[in-house]
Amino acid sequence: MVAIIAVAVVLTSLAVCVLADAKAKSRGICCNCRLKQIGLAFLIFSSDHGGTFPMRIPTNQGGSMEYASEAYRHFQVISNELSTPKILACPSDTRKPAPDFSALSNANISYFLGVDAKESAPQVLLAGDRNLITNGVPAGGGLLEFTTNLTVGWTAQMHNNAGNVLFADGHADSMSNTRLQEQLPYSGVASNRLLIP
Repeated sequence: MVAIIAVAVVLTSLAVCVLADAKAKSRGICCNCRLKQIGLAFLIFSSDHGGTFPMRIPTNQGGSMEYASEAYRHFQVISNELSTPKILACPSDTRKPAPDFSALSNANISYFLGVDAKESAPQVLLAGDRNLITNGVPAGGGLLEFTTNLTVGWTAQMHNNAGNVLFADGHADSMSNTRLQEQLPYSGVASNRLLIP
């Protein structure tokens, strides 16, 4: 009888571990899909505005260029192309989505924004998980400029020392710390500034 109970306990613990891993993997896939939807919204906006993303267009022309430190403003500009503000919150993040786009703030956004992204440089980071770490320190909110001497990676906060990124051509990818560090020099732009919400 004791052997049967021991086997049942071992099988139950294995099942719990498998389910927990599957749930974490599911959240990562959902995050990647949300980034692809965000990428499509940016590309639709860009196609309506001469191939330019909103953060490179002045507000009097329908863009968000003047909002240098408010990431949410750049996402509000593409709200017509997004179905819901829920897309802007990663399922693995503790941040809660805004009830609607008029109530959107940086506290409702899980993704950084690549301020220098442009369609003509497809490998530039357009957006990605906000849980970045630079030179061993978690990145706070605000503008972060990547340089060649900066060591960058992910915290364990959202995807267990990995993260999802969206490129200017609209494709999204999951990246380890090593892949993220290797990606930055190949972005094709002189500066690579990210706005962290």
